[in-house]
Amino acid sequence: MIQRPKGTYDVYGSLAKKQDYVKRMFGAVCESYNFGYIETPIFERSELFHRGVGETTDIVTKETYDFQDKGGRDITLRPEGTASVARCVIEDKLYTELPRKFYYIGQMFRYERPQKGRYRELRQMGVELYGSSEPIADAEVISLGKNFLDELGIETKVIINYLGGVETRKKYREALIKHFEANIDEFCEDCKERLYKNPLRILDCKVDNNNSLMESAPSILDYLSEEESENFVKIQEYLRYLNIDFEVDTRLVRGLDYYNNIVFEFKTLDDEFGSVGAGGRYDGLTASLDGPSVPSVGFAFGLDRLVDVMNRDNIEVENSNIDLYIMNVTENELMYSYNLAQDLRMCGFKVDIDLLNKSMKAKFKEVDRLNPKYIIIIGEEEVKTGVLTVKDNLTKEEQKIESTELLDFLNVNL
Repeated sequence: MIQRPKGTYDVYGSLAKKQDYVKRMFGAVCESYNFGYIETPIFERSELFHRGVGETTDIVTKETYDFQDKGGRDITLRPEGTASVARCVIEDKLYTELPRKFYYIGQMFRYERPQKGRYRELRQMGVELYGSSEPIADAEVISLGKNFLDELGIETKVIINYLGGVETRKKYREALIKHFEANIDEFCEDCKERLYKNPLRILDCKVDNNNSLMESAPSILDYLSEEESENFVKIQEYLRYLNIDFEVDTRLVRGLDYYNNIVFEFKTLDDEFGSVGAGGRYDGLTASLDGPSVPSVGFAFGLDRLVDVMNRDNIEVENSNIDLYIMNVTENELMYSYNLAQDLRMCGFKVDIDLLNKSMKAKFKEVDRLNPKYIIIIGEEEVKTGVLTVKDNLTKEEQKIESTELLDFLNVNL
């Protein structure tokens, strides 16, 4: 038997309905903020991610799915969405009219150890705002994410930090190396490798999280310029004005090299699932990909993890039962039933019929499974007179309704 690849899963039934609900909710919230949908290719030239995401990141060094196509071109399945959107902004010259606001929903691919909430084929939803370096743009993006989570019913806290610009991070990088260097042998192999390549990532290590050197590490906030400090204060003021509770965590960094200035995470209150979404500012990304310098900020949510949290918290989605099941008594009424089903579908109703020519007993079992709001029973008499038998599946009450009056009845009762 051929089985699905490790780190992937099939989506159908109740899981499909829940994922669809989350995606529709995300789209609705994004549209309310005037973010428009964007879709980029699932695979891109490898150079995009190696340059854009960063050669020293775990994604590029350990997790990307890289291969050569039949033309000998180096191709990578996209591991995240931001670099692809940046490439699109540059290639299609979308930077000529700013600001631009996008949201995306789609699959990403990372070769990592599968575990709860983490998959090799993962589903992400994210937003990208191009063209504004103002603190209000940062607050706008954070508020969109928090508003979406509140709409889902997931309780989260917002964690923020400020990484500053290139010069600030250069000074902070030197301070971290000096702080950790003498005792780096106490840390895991990843931290040892990161010390000189990307020391900020040491602060994000889950293995050595409780090491005392982590607690005593210097704070990035002590290295910010006056302008950077003022921007960070303004962002916090905007968040308070929007009634968004937040915490400042100076150990919060992001796993991708392109982040600067504000970074943030959305975390569940009990921390069981950790971060369900994260983001920040990446003003230098477009320039690093040979485009013009365009200030940018955004975030991504893990759809898989969001659904796991909803399942744990017993958060149910809206009722998606079908409206009508049309039941023909014999094969003679099949064509009439099918025509009626098509007419009702064109009017926006969710309708199903018997496609297997089942017995009446089997049809009623199908009704139990599908749980429609109403059943329309079509027999010889109904075809002849045009008077339909409509049964309320909840109360089991039956009534006779003229076919010409059916739409009015359904519009009132559904």
